[in-house]
Amino acid sequence: MDALTAALKVAASGLGAQSERLRVVSENLANAQSTGNAPGADPYRRKTITFQSELDRASGGSLVEVSSIARDPSDFPIEFQPGNEAADEKGYVKMPNVNVLVEMADMSEANRSYEANLQVIKQARDLISMTIDLMRNQQ
Repeated sequence: MDALTAALKVAASGLGAQSERLRVVSENLANAQSTGNAPGADPYRRKTITFQSELDRASGGSLVEVSSIARDPSDFPIEFQPGNEAADEKGYVKMPNVNVLVEMADMSEANRSYEANLQVIKQARDLISMTIDLMRNQQ
């Protein structure tokens, strides 16, 4: 397998991984205020994503894959909201363990990584196109 095809394969795996990361971050942001339905019930628990590197024997490149999507085990913050349906007898509600600032930083980083992988694909495509044009001109 040639180097350009290997670059395309590596970048495509990066696109897939960052796309999945953006999906997880979006879920976390969408549920940043989702409390439980009953008094004392647990709210939405933040999801985390883990990647792993895998060697592609055909191209010799190192591909990235989603290793796991897990739940963040950190404690839930507690807020005083006596009118909330999820409030306990003292008026406290367990809130999701989602930090919006952390999620926005993750989203920004994933977006930049996605764009970088997309640029690699565009460059490889352009180089392949130029190679084909050179081969045509030699005939």
